[in-house]
Amino acid sequence: MVSRVRVWLNRTYAENVFFMDQLRRNPSDRAVEIHATHGDADSPVLAAADTADLEPEGLSPAAYVEYALDQCVRRGIDVFVPRLHQAAIVAHRADFAAAGTALLAPPPEAVAVFHDKVIAYEAVQAIGAPVPPWWRVRSADELLAAVEELEAAGHKACFKPASGAGGVGFRVITRAPFSLVHLNGFPSPYVPLDLVLQALKDAEEPVDWLVMPRLEQPEVSVDCLTGPDNRIRMAIGRTKNGRRRGFTLSEQWLEPARRIAEGFGLHYLSNIQFRMFGDTPVLMDVNTRPAGGLHQLSLCGVNAPWAAVQLALGEDPGTIEPPFLGQDYTVVSGPRPLRAVSLPQQRVEQTEPLVSAAPVPEQAPGDSIGAGDSVGVAAQVLPL
Repeated sequence: MVSRVRVWLNRTYAENVFFMDQLRRNPSDRAVEIHATHGDADSPVLAAADTADLEPEGLSPAAYVEYALDQCVRRGIDVFVPRLHQAAIVAHRADFAAAGTALLAPPPEAVAVFHDKVIAYEAVQAIGAPVPPWWRVRSADELLAAVEELEAAGHKACFKPASGAGGVGFRVITRAPFSLVHLNGFPSPYVPLDLVLQALKDAEEPVDWLVMPRLEQPEVSVDCLTGPDNRIRMAIGRTKNGRRRGFTLSEQWLEPARRIAEGFGLHYLSNIQFRMFGDTPVLMDVNTRPAGGLHQLSLCGVNAPWAAVQLALGEDPGTIEPPFLGQDYTVVSGPRPLRAVSLPQQRVEQTEPLVSAAPVPEQAPGDSIGAGDSVGVAAQVLPL
């Protein structure tokens, strides 16, 4: 009799309720039990898990590693998918292996390269993959110089933190003065240059920003599955152009993604994002974790989470080619159950799901309406 697999997701995105759904719907019908932890008792991943704990707040990375090792031992975790404190956790891979837990994450060297976007761009450019021009900016004078050089070449300038995820801190520079235009409708990513420069001059500490041209659509996120042998098993592009989403196997996106995934040892699941700079696809970002929209590949007949768990367990799934490419689709929001009661104590024991989640059709997985961890509303992907 094949034993069950015990998988843990720590403080992950709300979208990963669908990652969990796919693990349970694995093609081998192998029993999967899912443990989830989070700092927010209302995160939908806690309700979707078989067992759940609230995470203690304020732990240093080192203390969190100790907490994680304890969770793995107490909960009998076979495969751990770390998001929070990923860098600290993967540095202790041997300790987790000694506890009987495989880490579904790249080695520490790969995580370190892509933690800092400037280091990442330099490294990716060195292996011949396409990147946009960029400037590292820490002061008002440096920002102004970068913006003027970009505008002189006919580009709009944008900036984001050199270290960060999920689009947090991304802004587009405009020369238009602040006015009611900026206060009408929904909040905009556009910020007047003079206000940004003044904020930098008034700041007590320097910033650490990456300044680059505003890249154009389409945006293509290539989901990759790479083995510990550095050989890629899967590369499928998910396209986004406005509201329209779709899939691609075009080599203009997949070839540089493979080069990056294999060249830097991005073991297990990674997500490599590209946009257009003129007529050239260039790297936008690299995520050393499963993407929030990974489950959308089920529209192509692919169960990437389960293939990754197989790899982590030493069971090679082989090369994964989508049997078909799903039709174009869009994303609309919908409800997802939460825990029945939000309890104030630090740890929540749950031997059975407190709320039965409505089944998600095989051809209608979804995405969250935001990138926050505690979003209680998920989304379905629907054909256009």
